[in-house]
Amino acid sequence: MLKLGIIGTNWITDQFLEAANITKQWQLTTIYSRTKQRAQEYSEKFHAQEFFTDIDEFFNSGVFDVVYIASPNSLHYQYARQAIENDKHVIVEKPAFTNPDEFAQIEALLQAHPQVRLVEAARHIHTPMFAAVKKQVASMNQIQGATLTYMKYSSRYDQVLAGKTPNVFSLEFAGGALQDLGVYPVYTAVALFGEPNSVVYFPTMIATKADGKGVAILRYDDFEVTLNFGKTSNSHLESEVYGLKDTLVMDNPAELTKAVYYDERQQKHHLEAPVADNSMVGELQDFASLLANPDDEEQLNKYQAWFKLSRQVNSLLYTLRQSAGIEFPADNR
Repeated sequence: MLKLGIIGTNWITDQFLEAANITKQWQLTTIYSRTKQRAQEYSEKFHAQEFFTDIDEFFNSGVFDVVYIASPNSLHYQYARQAIENDKHVIVEKPAFTNPDEFAQIEALLQAHPQVRLVEAARHIHTPMFAAVKKQVASMNQIQGATLTYMKYSSRYDQVLAGKTPNVFSLEFAGGALQDLGVYPVYTAVALFGEPNSVVYFPTMIATKADGKGVAILRYDDFEVTLNFGKTSNSHLESEVYGLKDTLVMDNPAELTKAVYYDERQQKHHLEAPVADNSMVGELQDFASLLANPDDEEQLNKYQAWFKLSRQVNSLLYTLRQSAGIEFPADNR
């Protein structure tokens, strides 16, 4: 089993560890938290062998092979860098890094540590349903565009309305709608259609000076893709890929549980694929296969494809932010 260390003790880590247990390929051994009480509570909850409140001790003394980083976005880079320098494999929550410069530095560091693998936890692209969607889109004769929607009210927005600045809506921590829920439709668009020729982002800014929601338009040679995402309201719209007379309809680009293809005669065809109760199971199975056999040719090809996609998404997120004039402190370091 792969020995796992974690940075970040929040709800997404809970879901990650529950999925890890389901796969039976991971063993949580080590926890890092800034406070002893939280580290101890989390250690007892998930039966970890050890915990640390000092990040250097965590990496120098912790007994683990792989680290899962689920800290605020702006801290991903420094933790990933420290992990690679200590020859630990890395699973970093999306978005992996805040800008292309950080990504390039991490890529160079990985080249200096060729035995280390780094993957971004974009869980939806590792699900069987997404694979079915990708296959269906590839079979459509003419793509004329797509609309991808993911808008979900965040409980943290209540804090913003109360005059506070939670991390997820903080520029200091590289927060905002684009960097959070927006990552899912961006990943979906790039995975299905490749890199666009040009992009523009129209954000709705909130009191913290971050984007609360927004609309992005990605222009390709023969069509446009519209991304609609946000954390300050709820949407129940489905997402669609438009052919000529045919259309593919998805329930949600993030929690993808069903998809229906309407052929040119408007006949419905439900895409068949297993859907796990925990949407992180697929990625943890994929990552376990990779990290258990990091030099296997098939696994290496998958890894290189994931890494390329991660790089493309990182660049696109940055370009979208630039188009809207949204800057993070990390951009100027």
